[in-house]
Amino acid sequence: MQTTLHPLTREDALLLAAQSPLAELLGAATEVRAQGKGNVVSFSKKVFIPLTTLCRDYCSYCTFRKDPGQPGAHFMTPDEVLALAERARQAGCKEALFSLGDQPERIFPEAREFLRTQGYSRTLDYLAAMCELVLEKTGLLPHANPGVMDRAALVRLKDSNASVGLMLENVSPRLMRDGLPHANAPDKVPALRLRTIEEAGKLSIAFTTGILIGIGETMEERIDSLLAIRALHEKYGHIQEVIIQNFRAKPDIPMAAHPEPSLEDMLRTIALARLILGPQMNIQAPPNLSYDDFPRLLEGGINDWGGISPITKDFINPEAAWPQITRLKAKTERRGFVLRERLALYPEFVDREEFLSPRVRAKANLLLIEGGCEVSGGFALLQAGKAAASRRTPKGPG
Repeated sequence: MQTTLHPLTREDALLLAAQSPLAELLGAATEVRAQGKGNVVSFSKKVFIPLTTLCRDYCSYCTFRKDPGQPGAHFMTPDEVLALAERARQAGCKEALFSLGDQPERIFPEAREFLRTQGYSRTLDYLAAMCELVLEKTGLLPHANPGVMDRAALVRLKDSNASVGLMLENVSPRLMRDGLPHANAPDKVPALRLRTIEEAGKLSIAFTTGILIGIGETMEERIDSLLAIRALHEKYGHIQEVIIQNFRAKPDIPMAAHPEPSLEDMLRTIALARLILGPQMNIQAPPNLSYDDFPRLLEGGINDWGGISPITKDFINPEAAWPQITRLKAKTERRGFVLRERLALYPEFVDREEFLSPRVRAKANLLLIEGGCEVSGGFALLQAGKAAASRRTPKGPG
C-alpha cells in the first residue's frame, strides 16, 4: 500500500477498513507516523484527581460514576485536592488530570448541597476553582476532563488549564437508542460534544479528544467519528491529541458480558486513525488497557502513551494498572523508539501564544526551564516558549 499526504476520503477509509490486510494497514500507518513524528513516543507524568464520582449519565460501560450513598460516591474537598496534588508534585508529576462526573447537580440534591457549602452552584465552576488552586499552590498544570462544557466554563478553564479534554466517543446518535450504551446518558448526545470541541477551538484551547471502540458501534461509525474530529481540527487547529480507547468489560457494569474488541481490531482502528488524521496529529492509545500486549500498539502508528501516574490508579479503569515508567521506557526503546516526557500541553502548542493564558504560561515555563523533563536517563527540555528559546534543546524528528 502506498501512503499519501493527501487527506484520506471517507470512501477510501471505508475501503481500507474493509479490504486491506492488517499488515499493509500497519505498514502504511507506521510510514505516515514516521513522516511527522520520527521515532519519538511521548508520555505525561500525571496525577489523577477524581474530583467527583457523582454523574447524571448512566453509560452502560462505566464503573467510575456513582449515585449518592453508593460505595465510592464522593466529592473531593479543596484540602483533599491540594493534598493529592502536593503529593504528586513531590513525586515529580507535572500534570494534574481532573476527571469527574457530568453535571451531577442537575439530578442529585446531595451534589447541590456540597457545592453550596463550597460557594458554587455548578460543578464546572467548582472544577475551575480547584484547577486554579492546584496551579497556584503546586505549579502542576491542570488538564480538566469534565464532560460537556459551555462557553463560559471553557473561558474560565482556559485561565488555569494547559489543555482541556472531552472524549467524543462516537459521533453516531444511534448509540443513544434503548438498549445501547448511551441510552441513559443525556450528555453523550454527539451534537453537544461536537459543540464543546468546536467552542474550544474558537477559544484556542488545546484539546484532547478521541473515540471509544467496542461498545456496539460499527467501523463506519468509527471512521465518521475520526472524520468529524479531523474536520474540527482543520477549521481551528486546536486538537492536540486523539485517543483510541478500547472498551474493557468489568463485572459490575451492565455491559459485563459484552465482548471486548480484539487487539487486531484495536490495531486496525489505530492505523486508520493515523491515515485519516495524518502525520502531524498526536495519536494515543492507553497502554494499561492492552495489558502485556501494550508494546504492539506502536505498530498501529501511535506516538503517545498518554498520562502515566506514579501515585494514583486509573480511576476509570481501576483494574488496569499503568505500566511503570521504567518498563514503559524499556518496552518502547526495544521497538526502536525514544521515550520522551511531555507536559499536559504538547510541545508544538507551547510556542503558540494564543493557546496559553499568561498565568499558565508562567507555570509551564518554570517547569520546563527550572525542572525540565527527565528522559531516558538524561536531562532534556521540551520546547519552552519564546521566553525560554535560548534554553531549548534542538528539536528532534517530528
